[in-house]
Amino acid sequence: MGEQAIGAAADDHVRGARDAELVVIEYGDFQCPYCGRARPTLAALQERHGARLALVYRHLPLEHLHPLAGLAAEAAEAAAAQGQFWGMHDALFEHQKQLNAANLPLLAQTLGLDVGRFRQELESRRYRDKVRAHADDAARVGATGTPTFFFNGRRYHGDSDRASLTAAIEAALGGR
Repeated sequence: MGEQAIGAAADDHVRGARDAELVVIEYGDFQCPYCGRARPTLAALQERHGARLALVYRHLPLEHLHPLAGLAAEAAEAAAAQGQFWGMHDALFEHQKQLNAANLPLLAQTLGLDVGRFRQELESRRYRDKVRAHADDAARVGATGTPTFFFNGRRYHGDSDRASLTAAIEAALGGR
């Protein structure tokens, strides 16, 4: 199966401008230590490059390795329904080592969400199908591990450590 180029979808969570010079799509898992390691690097690069760099996050919970990853992804979607996807995204990674089901409503509370609504949506698994759709899409484009990155639609095959990711993004932006 050949690699496919992919682009940002209308319902994607995008931090930055959809028409940025470089759009980085990440298939990630909130319990994945490599995703957690990549997050501050991506945030620093976006701060440095501003409108030239956009980040897209799609769910690929590897529940056979990370049993809370699916629920964490659903929590991010429940937060998104209240306008706080990126706030929850950041909070989940910041508290990755303490992540458990009981902490999710506490994170929602710190973000100022309607915690009753948040709990109800998690308990009813309202966003399970959306998370599964992201995972199905990941399989379709050959993303089987996390994090998997695409730069302007093309698969990035390098490491997710700070030096490698920084060098690859800087190169993709023409070293500017």
